[in-house]
Amino acid sequence: MNQYLSDETVKIVIATASFLALLVIVFFVYRYIFFAFRKKVSNRPGKFNNFILDLFKIPALWIIYWVLLKVFTYIFLSKFTFYSYLLHINTLLLIFSIAWIAVQFTKAGAYYLQSKFDIVAADNLNARKSFTQIKVFKGIANSIIFIIAISISLLSFEQVKTIGVSLLTSAGIIGIIVGFAAQKSIGMILAGIQLAITQPIRFDDVVIVENEWGRIEEITLTYVVVKIWDERRLVLPVTWFLEKPFQNWTRSSAQITGTVFIYVDYSFPVERIREALPDILKKNQDWDGRFWNVQVTNVTEQFKEIRVMLTSADSSKNWDLRAAIREELINFININYPETFATIRIKKQVL
Repeated sequence: MNQYLSDETVKIVIATASFLALLVIVFFVYRYIFFAFRKKVSNRPGKFNNFILDLFKIPALWIIYWVLLKVFTYIFLSKFTFYSYLLHINTLLLIFSIAWIAVQFTKAGAYYLQSKFDIVAADNLNARKSFTQIKVFKGIANSIIFIIAISISLLSFEQVKTIGVSLLTSAGIIGIIVGFAAQKSIGMILAGIQLAITQPIRFDDVVIVENEWGRIEEITLTYVVVKIWDERRLVLPVTWFLEKPFQNWTRSSAQITGTVFIYVDYSFPVERIREALPDILKKNQDWDGRFWNVQVTNVTEQFKEIRVMLTSADSSKNWDLRAAIREELINFININYPETFATIRIKKQVL
């Protein structure tokens, strides 16, 4: 008997060593085939094929390893008492492998759909709408896949089935407890879905939230990341954009009208700005040529307020345009009418 066990042990050790050597050989063969295939695919136009190869490179190798492990355990370990545990482990590995591949397919589908839209185009409203929906629903799909995988893996345990049956008798109480505990989380997820459908904000939208100017950088099921102009990130729950007011500068179009205010003396001839401004604007590429206007919008006892309205293709260009025109107008007044800048007059009272 001992001799038999010894022989079996030697066979298992030899088989295990051979199996590990086989895994190493398979790895190098797979690597060679992968790089050869990738070199062939790289000659084709577009990045989608390379993305797909990188996406499934590790999952494909893992599936090959799982098949080899399944064969190895069946041939060499089926006679042992712990074989049933190995079968269970193999089942769990298969469940999570399928879930992993399903997640990769979700990423591939999202990447393919996103490649159909040009997010860097000047008029990218439709692209930003689609990007927002794709990102949110990709997160939903991945969450569903993860939940299903966890549920199926738990059902493979007999102990969990027994516990589940006993819990059914108190399902009402547990349902109430879970409902109260998960109310906020479920509400957050539902808000994320509502955000993707109604789209009060979209990916790359220009917004003002909490008195901060920034762009929507990331939208998930539970939170939104706003990239502030100075590279800070403002992280807000998705419910914030459904419950509180905020400014969206690119809600229906990326085009925007900006204003520049100049404060000058009453003696300054406003008509001179109206004459000079067209030539200044034509030299600036940030002006889209749609509209400009000069008006006196306010007066005080000391100065008058001149408002200059300017249009641009998007908010970033309009910001640069306003800064440039403000500088040009100050220089124009300083050169031609330096005495007309707003001043504070103090009248000396004679006693």
